[in-house]
Amino acid sequence: MPTPQHIVFALVEDFTHIAFSCAVEPLRIANFIAGKDLYRWSFLSEDGQTAKSSNGSRTLVHGSFDSVPACDRLFVLSGLGMRDRITKPLIAMLRRERYRGRPIGALCSASWILAHLGFLDGRRAAIHWDYHDSFAETFPKVTLVRNVFVADEKYLTASGGTATADLMLHLIELDHGADLSTAVADQMVYSSAREASAEQRVSIQSRMGMRNVHLSSAIKRMKDRIEDPISPATIASEIGISTRQLERLFGQHLNTSPKKYYMQLRLDRARHLLIQTESSVIDVAYACGFESPGHFSRVYRSAFGVTPMAQRSRIS
Repeated sequence: MPTPQHIVFALVEDFTHIAFSCAVEPLRIANFIAGKDLYRWSFLSEDGQTAKSSNGSRTLVHGSFDSVPACDRLFVLSGLGMRDRITKPLIAMLRRERYRGRPIGALCSASWILAHLGFLDGRRAAIHWDYHDSFAETFPKVTLVRNVFVADEKYLTASGGTATADLMLHLIELDHGADLSTAVADQMVYSSAREASAEQRVSIQSRMGMRNVHLSSAIKRMKDRIEDPISPATIASEIGISTRQLERLFGQHLNTSPKKYYMQLRLDRARHLLIQTESSVIDVAYACGFESPGHFSRVYRSAFGVTPMAQRSRIS
């Protein structure tokens, strides 16, 4: 019988518990469905006794950062206040395991820790959206993306929360096939596992832009007119501002143009329809305001790296 893959989780004090659960539970469920141990896991903390999560619960661990067992992959998991949790034992452990060639990944805010050590320089990485602005300013050598996870780099990174489950389902699929990954998602009642190309739900408009009544009104009109798009000029006229003012609002609050934002809304809707419904590609194209399936296919591929048909075949 093949040896189970051993995954070690280094739990940094005040780690995010939802990301922790979303990392471990898919592995447990995979074992349950397969009827055999495909994976096993160990937990480490700095004191080698327990690790405290941000919700106050404590998790018993198997060892300390000074004694990483032989494993196939090491994930670092942190949460709030990770800047103050980059301790000498943690640094020593990560540098030692990197030297040994151990595959290392970061979950939730732990991408900050790897970036702090220079591991992510020149690489793409994901981190929870709440840290995007400060991360980009602090680590300009890292190519920060808004993806839910990055799995095609030396260091795997996931943005936290349920994005950690997306990454684990992705790894299960790579290791044991799409059927098992889908079965695990079904057991989790997780009907729409996201691929790496999916963006985080970065509600900048909720945190910033929605405070501006004009921007809020413009976005509402866009969402209401996905199937029959209207021009930015028409939107501006309807909410009582100039087209130039509308452009300025989107640039200031969302760092994009009204046209690009509108297109992304339509493409996101199309992706959801392709993944979650049985609608044909042509019907999805028309439902999202594209006048021709050919144009829809080209724009979709440019945005997500796959054609609508290929997207559909990945989940069929």
